[in-house]
Amino acid sequence: MKTLTLAQIYELQGLKQEALDIYHDILKEDPENQEAQSAIQRLSGIRRQFEGVNESMKQFFIDMENEDEFNEFEQWLSEL
Repeated sequence: MKTLTLAQIYELQGLKQEALDIYHDILKEDPENQEAQSAIQRLSGIRRQFEGVNESMKQFFIDMENEDEFNEFEQWLSEL
């Protein structure tokens, strides 16, 4: 029986295609299943498209050394 639980187990084991197949089968039976829809998007690599990377903030994130810098980065993220 193909269930969300089985698909999640496959996903945890790294069996991406097998998990996707089950999620697609679940959607055939229940097209409104939000969990299966989200899983398909996640496993298919469908993500919000970003216009570009802010290289200075990327480097700031990599180089962060203390809580003040983390808070500054968190503030910048909240403004996106």
